[in-house]
Amino acid sequence: MEKQSQVNQANKMKDNFDKMDNKNNPKMNIEKKAEEEKADKVENEEVKEKKPKHEKTHPKKNYAVINAKDLPISTKHSIALCNFIRNKDIEESIKKLDMVKNKRLPLPMRGEIPHKKGKGIMSARYPLNATEQFIKLLKSLMLNAIANELELEKYRIECYANVASRPYKRHGSGRFKRTHVTIKLTPMVKVNKTQ
Repeated sequence: MEKQSQVNQANKMKDNFDKMDNKNNPKMNIEKKAEEEKADKVENEEVKEKKPKHEKTHPKKNYAVINAKDLPISTKHSIALCNFIRNKDIEESIKKLDMVKNKRLPLPMRGEIPHKKGKGIMSARYPLNATEQFIKLLKSLMLNAIANELELEKYRIECYANVASRPYKRHGSGRFKRTHVTIKLTPMVKVNKTQ
């Protein structure tokens, strides 16, 4: 009995020694790693062969659009700005809105609003906050159009503003201003005048 237990202990110690020797032997480690990598590559190739490649091709868009929800600007000013930039080139409208922002060009508005100096302008204002928001939207729209590979010279702006849900202020004393704005670049349509 004692001899068998001593033999078993000796075999265990020998196995442990061999394992430690293999760990310390770099050639054995490199060979094992190489075999494992080959096995992994074979498995990966089998997996790749099983999956067919599906290339997704998206249809090319002929428009670019920006939908802005709940902007903290006046709906009245937004409607006036939409009327101001509608059917214009995007770069031209950004320049004009920049002039409105710098108070060099008044924005024509409807209603009982004080008159401004200038040719062909009656009631007008300089809505600074709304103008800044619109400039951001137009720049984003321009980048969107470039991503869709559109020629900006051949496109015009369509724009409209709607009233959004207005949350109450603190203690219910009033309500905030909120507006939804949609700006879209659409292809310019040539109208043939026949007489």
